[in-house]
Amino acid sequence: MALGYAKATGRPGAFAVVPGPGVLNTTAALCTAMGTNTPVLCLTGQVPSQFLGSGRGHLHELADQQGTLQTLIKQAWHISDPADTSALMNDAFETMLAGRPGPVALEMCWDIMAARHDVSIDAGLPQITTPDLNEDELNAAADLLARAKKPMIMCGAGAQHASTEVQALAERLQAPVTAFRSGRGVVAEDHPLGVSSLAARILYEDTDVILGIGSRLEMIYMRWRDMQTYERQATGQAKLIRIDIDSTEMSRLQPDLPVLADAAAACRYLVNRLDGGPLADSARQAEIAAAKQRARRASEKIQPQMAYLDVIRDVVPRNGFIIPELSQMGFTSYFGLPIYEPRTYVTEGFQGTLGFGFQTGLGVKAACPERAAVCLSGDGGFMFGVQELATAVAHNIGLVTLVFNNHSYGNVRRDQMNAFAGRLNGADLHNPDFVQLTESFGASGYRVASPDQLRSALEAALQNDRPAVIEVTTPTGSESSPWEYIHMPELPPGL
Repeated sequence: MALGYAKATGRPGAFAVVPGPGVLNTTAALCTAMGTNTPVLCLTGQVPSQFLGSGRGHLHELADQQGTLQTLIKQAWHISDPADTSALMNDAFETMLAGRPGPVALEMCWDIMAARHDVSIDAGLPQITTPDLNEDELNAAADLLARAKKPMIMCGAGAQHASTEVQALAERLQAPVTAFRSGRGVVAEDHPLGVSSLAARILYEDTDVILGIGSRLEMIYMRWRDMQTYERQATGQAKLIRIDIDSTEMSRLQPDLPVLADAAAACRYLVNRLDGGPLADSARQAEIAAAKQRARRASEKIQPQMAYLDVIRDVVPRNGFIIPELSQMGFTSYFGLPIYEPRTYVTEGFQGTLGFGFQTGLGVKAACPERAAVCLSGDGGFMFGVQELATAVAHNIGLVTLVFNNHSYGNVRRDQMNAFAGRLNGADLHNPDFVQLTESFGASGYRVASPDQLRSALEAALQNDRPAVIEVTTPTGSESSPWEYIHMPELPPGL
C-alpha cells in the first residue's frame, strides 16, 4: 500500500511493522520499490538493546536486520540514541528522494523507543538538490538531436514528473515517445506522438537517435535484442543519448552521449536550445500514425485479452489508475492498453512481483480516493493478498479488482505445455468461489463471462465506489500468448 501511495502521488509512502518476520514479510514490496524507483519508508523496531547481536533468540530477533535491509534498498539506519532521531529521519527523507528515488528503513530497539529525552526537532530540508546542468553535455545532445532525421524518445519512471517538458521536446523534434512499463503516460498515447511499445518497435527500424529519459532502456537493449546477453555499451544503428539523474546508470549501459540531470530541467534546456526547429512535420506524423494503426491491427489477435482491455479503457476515465498484476491480462496491457496521463499505470517493474497488484492498488486508491482505480489481476496473483479485502472493507477503499480466473498460473502452464511436453507441475489451481469469498468480507462481488458483461459490471462497481471484486471466468489455457509482442528481436510476422 505504501508503494501504491507513493506511485500514485510522487510523494513518500511510509509503513510500520514489527521487526524480524514483520520486516521480512515486506521485503518483496521493498524490492519492488527499489526496482521501480519509489520513495518508501519502512519503520520498524528491534530487540532490546542488550540483546542486539546476541543470538539469544529474543522475540523477532534476526542476526543482522539492518544489514539484511541494506542489501535490498537504498539505505537502512539504526537509531541507538533518541537524540539522533530527528537528524536520522531527515537523512532518511533526503536519501529517499535525492537522485534516483527509492526505499529506506529505520529501526529502533524497544528500550530506546521507551526512553525519555529532551530533544528538538530539526527542520526538514526545504528542497532536494539536483545535479547542476552540464551545458557541454546538453549542447552536444542538442546538436545530435538537431541532426537526427528520425529520433525516438523512450521514457522511464524518472520522466513521470516531466510530462510537460518531455511533450514539448517531442513536439520540437517530431519524435515519437514510448515506454515499456514505468514511463507510460508521460505523453498520452492518443497524442499524435505518443506510441505503444508495439508501435515503437515498428518505428525503431528507421530510428537514428534514441533519447532515453529516466529509463533503463530495457525494451530496446534487452527485449528487442537478446535477454541472455548483457549489452554494456549501446550498439546498433541508432545513437543513444541518456538523460538520467543517477550517474551509475551511465556505466550500466554506456550511451554515446550521457547527460547527468533531472529530466524536467534537461528537457527544458533542450527545448530552448532547439528553439526554431520544426514543430510539425506532416510526413513524420503520418509515419507514426501508420505505425500505431499497424500495431493495433496486429494486437487484435491477442484474445480474449484485447477485447476485455478495450472495455476497460472505454470505461475507466482518462485520469483513472490501472494496476496490472502479473497475469495474461497484465502482460497484454503492456502494449494493448493505451495510457493517457502520468502515474496512472502502476506496475511491478523489473522485479516481476507476482501478487503485488491488489495490495498496491489499495494504496493507490487510498492516496487518490476521488479517482477510479482498477487492478487487473489473475486468480493466482490475487490469492497472494486476498486477506486484504478485510482492510479494503474496514477503511472503505473503493478499489475495483478484476480477477481473470483461468484456474491456473497461465504463463507457467503455457511454458509447461509448450516446452515440457505438457508435464504439468503446480500450474493448475483449485480456487474458491471468488464472489462468495468477496461477499463474505463485506465487499461487492460480481461474476462475468464476456466483455459486454464486464462493461456493465465495471460501470456499476466504479459508480458504487466501494471495495469490489469482479471475477471474469476464462477457460483454462484459452488466452493467446502476448509474448511475441514483448520480446521482439525481430519484427513479428504480420507486424
